[in-house]
Amino acid sequence: MRLLILGTGGMANQHAARFKAIEGVSVVGGVDVVPERLAAFCSEHGIANHFTSLEEALAWGEFDAVANVTPDSIHHPTTLQAIAAGKHVFCEKPLATDAVKAMEMTEAIERSGKVGMVNFTYRNSPALQKGRQMVLAGEIGAVRHVEASHLQSWLVGRHWGDWKSESKWLWRLSKKHGSNGALGDIGIHIVDFASYGSGLDVAHVFARLKTFDKVPGHKIGEYDLDANDSFTMNVDFTNGAIGTIQATRTAAGQMDQLRLRVYGETGSIEMIYDTGQSTLRACLGEDVHTATWRDVPFDPVETNYQRFVQAVRAGKTQEPSFRRAANIQKVLDKALASDLSHADEALT
Repeated sequence: MRLLILGTGGMANQHAARFKAIEGVSVVGGVDVVPERLAAFCSEHGIANHFTSLEEALAWGEFDAVANVTPDSIHHPTTLQAIAAGKHVFCEKPLATDAVKAMEMTEAIERSGKVGMVNFTYRNSPALQKGRQMVLAGEIGAVRHVEASHLQSWLVGRHWGDWKSESKWLWRLSKKHGSNGALGDIGIHIVDFASYGSGLDVAHVFARLKTFDKVPGHKIGEYDLDANDSFTMNVDFTNGAIGTIQATRTAAGQMDQLRLRVYGETGSIEMIYDTGQSTLRACLGEDVHTATWRDVPFDPVETNYQRFVQAVRAGKTQEPSFRRAANIQKVLDKALASDLSHADEALT
């Protein structure tokens, strides 16, 4: 498989390294509108062909698939171009900035017969995959309650850099730079984590979003700091269960933790991803009567990068698909609407 990497910012390095490590995959080209960044990226990863526009790369055309690592608002137009040119697409999350655009992309890739997948990174957690299997196998009975959180702290700590002086963080705080805040950035991860891990789909959303005062005048240079920093959701699931889903960038002491607890009528499961480390615990059987939790072993799982390559080779999309990402985007859109309406919003 010959791969083109579109967008050569920070996350593109992960794509290049992960795909190059898969036997039979060649990263043959890079695309970026900033020539200096493009040249440095291609030099670092040994990529021979450089292009300053997607149009230029498509005119060359000597590749099978595109890894779309552009900013969120650019995913929609560039992915549609790649699909029209007959290319498979592995897109960074979110698929688009709203569900209408995401569904347009979904329908386009499905019509084309090409593979379209989205990099929900935390699907790579073996604890999540094993925990989901246990839930679907009925090991905790029917799900009654779900509790999920995604906690980061880069607004209060400098472990990932100084957000006040680095554009790679500042754009995430600015609506005009294409950010939907914590909801769009990490909310999409924890909604997928909660829904996937519990085996349930969201039916209704009641949400609150909050943007905190971070600097005088709420502005640094060209960046208006107006995107949300934290959110909470109360949700109903389609099976009648209820739950809470929350995320923030202000959780001091938490670099990058996703935690999901799924409570069923006969037991409970906890799935944790914490800055690269996965943990799985369960309270099952007789342990329910003593409230005893025990660690559950799990095996390594294939990554999204590996699944995408397998899907291209087989000519059949695997999960997480464009359609899955579009459905998660519907939940986020309803959360934004709920925050404005102060009312419960139904997914239709």
